[in-house]
Amino acid sequence: MKRAIIIVMDSVGIGELPDADKYGDRGSNTIGNIAARVKGFKLPNLEKLGLGNIADLKGIARVDGASGCYGKMAEKSAGKDTTTGHWEIAGLILDKPFPVYPDGFPEEIVKEFEKAVKRQVLGNIVASGTEIIKTLGDEHVKTGYPIVYTSADSVFQIAAHEEIIPVEELYGMCRTAREILKGEHAVGRVIARPFTGVNGNYTRTDRRRDFSLKPTGKTILDYALEKGLKVKAVGKIEDIFAGCGISEAVHTHNNMDGVDKTLEYMGDKFEGIIFTNLVDFDMLYGHRNNVEGYANALMEFDARIPEVLGEMQEDDVLLITADHGCDPTTPSTDHSREYIPLLVYGKKLKHGKNLGVRATYSDIAGTLAEYFEINAKLCGTSFYKELTTSKE
Repeated sequence: MKRAIIIVMDSVGIGELPDADKYGDRGSNTIGNIAARVKGFKLPNLEKLGLGNIADLKGIARVDGASGCYGKMAEKSAGKDTTTGHWEIAGLILDKPFPVYPDGFPEEIVKEFEKAVKRQVLGNIVASGTEIIKTLGDEHVKTGYPIVYTSADSVFQIAAHEEIIPVEELYGMCRTAREILKGEHAVGRVIARPFTGVNGNYTRTDRRRDFSLKPTGKTILDYALEKGLKVKAVGKIEDIFAGCGISEAVHTHNNMDGVDKTLEYMGDKFEGIIFTNLVDFDMLYGHRNNVEGYANALMEFDARIPEVLGEMQEDDVLLITADHGCDPTTPSTDHSREYIPLLVYGKKLKHGKNLGVRATYSDIAGTLAEYFEINAKLCGTSFYKELTTSKE
């Protein structure tokens, strides 16, 4: 019974890509700069799998005879956002990046949205999500107007206090925006950002939801379903793929809940894919330049690795990776254009194999296609034969 478990450590990049300067990301190295900055930073279980063999990381040693295979992957798509990264992992490469709005959204888009939801909006600027609710939270509570904002990513974000605009109504507004944002204004994601609290103490809740575009082509997830396999999504994976190629999904409250849900799925008997996103690294720490918090979250995840390995069945393949960077040590609070780590483990797979520098994240999709014996037209080159001990 074949199963692939993909765990995406959201934003855990491992060094700038050659074209990082085009994105303003020269010097970004999410995990490397965290390791250099935080005293006592250790990831012993990821180290055993071969993390320190991918790059020089302070406090994380290179290991002879690592228990996993290791390498790093370059992003071939244009962009550095969540949707682009995950789609590329699944075998879909974008030639053109999603649109971004450094000056806010055009008046015609805002007017159409206001007409549809029958309310004016506040904001329509580039802003930090935590800062904008501090700035506009009181006015929102007073008027009932939703707060619209964006970032360096291709996102249309709507923030609302849960007692002013109930969460389900906020989700409805996001679906409305998703319908409006098409064609040249087809942003990667519309994001619901509910919050609670009172003046001076507004706090975002864990009921965030992402409303993504549908993938522009078939992914390994679609091909897996067509073959009769199960595809079980953990965290915001279902949102990123707009439900396409997903047979079962569960949303999560935080990273540890994501690990818990992954372990629950691993306890099921089925053939197919578990696809997990652990968003806290990015959402809570990367975007807030919280270096210590990011480091602690990584160490907390590392401590759960033995549980994940303990649930592995004989034919399982575990892939631990990321989707982009978000270096909390740089002045920027945005995503960074970086390589992503690749760690692969399986009881029947080779140990200590250097998979090198992969030309695209889609090599994961190519590998899964060969592993599951799926005839799929996808981008990416399989490294499955490099993992196996047989000559097949």
